[in-house]
Amino acid sequence: MDRAIGSARTFWQRVTDGVEISELWTQFQAEARTSYGLYSREVDWDAVEKSKTWQRPFRAAGALFWAMLMKLSPARRLLLLFAMVAIVLDLLPSSERSPETGIHFPSLAIFALFLLLALELADRVTMKRDLEIAREIQRWLVPDKPPEVPGYDIAFLSRPANTVAGDYYDTIPRGVARNAATKDSKLLLVVADVAGKSVPAALLMATFQASLRAIEASGTALAELVRNLNFYVCENSRNGLRFVTAFFAELEPATGRISYTSAGHHPAFIRRAKGAVEELGEGGLPLGIEFEETFPLGEASLGSGELMLIYTDGLVEAVNAKGEEFGKERVTNLLFPCDAQVSAAEALGHVTRALDNFVGAERQHDDITCMVVRRLAG
Repeated sequence: MDRAIGSARTFWQRVTDGVEISELWTQFQAEARTSYGLYSREVDWDAVEKSKTWQRPFRAAGALFWAMLMKLSPARRLLLLFAMVAIVLDLLPSSERSPETGIHFPSLAIFALFLLLALELADRVTMKRDLEIAREIQRWLVPDKPPEVPGYDIAFLSRPANTVAGDYYDTIPRGVARNAATKDSKLLLVVADVAGKSVPAALLMATFQASLRAIEASGTALAELVRNLNFYVCENSRNGLRFVTAFFAELEPATGRISYTSAGHHPAFIRRAKGAVEELGEGGLPLGIEFEETFPLGEASLGSGELMLIYTDGLVEAVNAKGEEFGKERVTNLLFPCDAQVSAAEALGHVTRALDNFVGAERQHDDITCMVVRRLAG
């Protein structure tokens, strides 16, 4: 008996990955809401509402089933319909079935559904493997660790909503030596967000990175660099459908002086030594909207012990189960206690832990990228 209980417990642990039942239920609810949202977008709810009251549940159920059916390939649609027909035939009174057939309809239905599940899982595993390869390539396009800049502490984090992301971040040394540790060097800080998610956004992110690196290598000044980058994105934006928001900041480590511009991106925050939080909002439209858009530069500085946070909208627009957004106000409140004694990584961890507690088990709907730059006190 004890052996059987032990085997059952091992089986349960393997199936659930050790996750508690309450968390499993929360995950199920989140996944069910996501799936419902996927299929309900295909339903003509106006037509459902126009039907008679008693017909609406049946119309809605039929429309949702049809939306689910059309997500399958034609062959798999037939397999699912075959399974459902077998189930219906088994439910018929025995007098209405032909006793000579000798067909066991439940077995046929189970076999068809199991085969359908196996085919869908095979596709998912293949796609996941390809996406993991794409994700690994994408990691090569962004820095794997912060640059070492004397007098500064830098940390960054990126969480894709799916396997691959449309967010981008980079730290690029500028100047003749192209070394952020030299006396007269500058450091270009970039955080960008491609419209959309998953594979299409990831592909555009890769071309954005290549274009930025090519333009930057020519030694172009920051304002001209952003304008040239905008020309490229406009040519590949499909009439503005694939635009990019981005925040560019050029830091002079020796003085803490910052030249920056925002291309339709959320303003960066600077947490001053006395605790006040300022926004850096100077800039223009997102890249890829208008060929002739200009991007005026703003000026700021990082003093001793001060901190700058650059982020994508996935941070402030993250929602919990109640549909509430995390919001800019929460982020600024989280920066107040991040004084000079708190490292860049610790400040970033402080923000992300608060985000995780706020969101709970709710599915992440957008990519989240953050970069923290701290000027060390001294």
